[in-house]
Amino acid sequence: MSRILLVEDDAALSRGVAALLRASGHTVDCTGDGESALTYTMGEPYGLIVLDIGLPGMSGFEVLKTLRARACKIPILMLTARDRVTDKVKGLDLGADDYLLKPFDPNELDARVRALLRRTHGDPTPVLVFGNLTIDRSHAKASVSGRPLDLRRKEWAVLEGLVGAAGGILPKERLLSMIYGFDGEVAPNALEVHIARLRKKLEPDGPAIKTLRGLGYMIEVM
Repeated sequence: MSRILLVEDDAALSRGVAALLRASGHTVDCTGDGESALTYTMGEPYGLIVLDIGLPGMSGFEVLKTLRARACKIPILMLTARDRVTDKVKGLDLGADDYLLKPFDPNELDARVRALLRRTHGDPTPVLVFGNLTIDRSHAKASVSGRPLDLRRKEWAVLEGLVGAAGGILPKERLLSMIYGFDGEVAPNALEVHIARLRKKLEPDGPAIKTLRGLGYMIEVM
């Protein structure tokens, strides 16, 4: 799953959308204004931005225009209560990747998010293969040589993050950010617990997770 920035000033809608995204395994950071959204995106590795048009102060259109002017390539899904073709054309011309009209069906939101996240990874297929490990990002499932892995949400996020690093070193701070976001409360050694459980589930024939002191973690084919 991925880390998503949700920019929505309607508190009730924001809670609902965030809950839907988290139920699908994503890490979600929420903000209700455009200025904060621009600040959030300056240093965080978001896989997707869900951006409402009707924000107070700086509109969603202005946020979108500013992000694209910065050469920000993060896919952006616009949320709007406006059904005018001119608004859709304006958003697309400014660099939006997709539109979703309020009110929307949760299943449609989920499907559009999955499609845009596949573009983020530069891969039209949701299936990744790493040695004898296969992960299906659309259904959050993984298997080793055909053996299904029973993974909890955080274990899945750790696994996807490590595989997404293409066998390179993933710093601990970056992995924590991907899994918990800004608002998540992280217990001491929580990440180590998730990794220890994941290692056991990958054993004995799956890829090994190595701890590199002071650097982070990496996954390698045995």
